[in-house]
Amino acid sequence: MAGGWTRDGAVSEQIEVSIADELARLKARKSQVGESLTHCAECDEPIPEARRTAIPGVKLCIECQSERDGRTTPRGGINRRGSKDSQLR
Repeated sequence: MAGGWTRDGAVSEQIEVSIADELARLKARKSQVGESLTHCAECDEPIPEARRTAIPGVKLCIECQSERDGRTTPRGGINRRGSKDSQLR
């Protein structure tokens, strides 16, 4: 696939690197388990024993977790390779 200013395969490499970065971020987030809390970190409601057993390291009650899952966190969409701006300088 022709990429304009980029060499052949550069676009695919960039996509693969972006996917690998996202997977690494998710794995790092998942590995930060720790000990489950007995009460929610946000609203201080008790977290049921069944939830603490099912999800090791849980910090939020179901309602607060559902609210947090609905929010999106912006991440930088940095074009690290092959950006036209970097090639024009």
